[in-house]
Amino acid sequence: MIVSPQRGILFLEVDAEDRPLVLERFPEAQILDRPLDGDAILKEANKAEIISCFVQSSFDAQTLKKLPQLKLLCTRSVGYDHIDLEAAKKQRITVCNVPDYGSYVIAEHVFALLLGTLRHVEEGDKRVEGGTFDYHGLRGVALFGKTMGIVGTGRIGRHVAKIACGFGMNILAVDQCRTKELEEKFGVRYVSMEELLSGSDVVTLHLPATNETEHMLDRKAFKNMKQGVVLVNTARGTLIDSQALLAALNDGTVAHALLDVLEHEKNFEEDRALIDHPNVVTTPHIAFFADSSMRNMYLDAFQSINEFLSGKEPVHIIKAPAVVCDLPRIKKYT
Repeated sequence: MIVSPQRGILFLEVDAEDRPLVLERFPEAQILDRPLDGDAILKEANKAEIISCFVQSSFDAQTLKKLPQLKLLCTRSVGYDHIDLEAAKKQRITVCNVPDYGSYVIAEHVFALLLGTLRHVEEGDKRVEGGTFDYHGLRGVALFGKTMGIVGTGRIGRHVAKIACGFGMNILAVDQCRTKELEEKFGVRYVSMEELLSGSDVVTLHLPATNETEHMLDRKAFKNMKQGVVLVNTARGTLIDSQALLAALNDGTVAHALLDVLEHEKNFEEDRALIDHPNVVTTPHIAFFADSSMRNMYLDAFQSINEFLSGKEPVHIIKAPAVVCDLPRIKKYT
């Protein structure tokens, strides 16, 4: 397939440090550091035949209609809820993602949040910097012997389970598909959502944002949780009802909420009460953001573009997974 080098390939949401990597592979590509947002960007994109984006660029049906030349859309992410796949199919647009650019780095961030919070790393650092070398009042919480509940055992959830096993944690999991390796090698026990919520000291979420998973942790779910639970979310903000979480923090059900994602990220001031809560730690969606994972993300996108240009079907084209799932569907606690 021939693509005009002047207008054919557009990369969106490219950080300055990643620009040389893109130019090395596609020197004629147009590169923007912004998402596809607003008429000005759409005007620049409407002649592109290939677009590589990240998650802040929304490609709904209305937007795709304004991109008549688009033939290949590569999102540099695992999730693709920002793309209307049905609309893309109707326009004969091939859509690719990056199935696993670095699930291990997101799993690592889960434990960075846990250890930093439960062992009072930031408070200890500030205390010493302030001239006080005293451990009193900074008693931590050990992970060894605690029960971790993993909601979703895809690539990221599986890495979390392996790390949790290394810490000597008991592991419960909820998923529609069982991973036998987790059961046999790491002692993971698949249970119902109700049992996971009531039996876990730590609950960590690893699900995509769908209609079924929206607000899966609501007031009813929090009422079923163990008192003093630690909640970690490095997946999608909409999995949690923010107001319900705030209430659970205030009544002590949730001892700590460690959030790399928020329900209202595009207008995060809506979550200000949650962000400012003393028992909430927030990071700005950085769980994925590490050296190796970013490089892998781009290299996989480059692979899809090169395969498409050579007339091949890209390996990472988004298709329904061929798996056998014999467990109940994950749904909100009722």
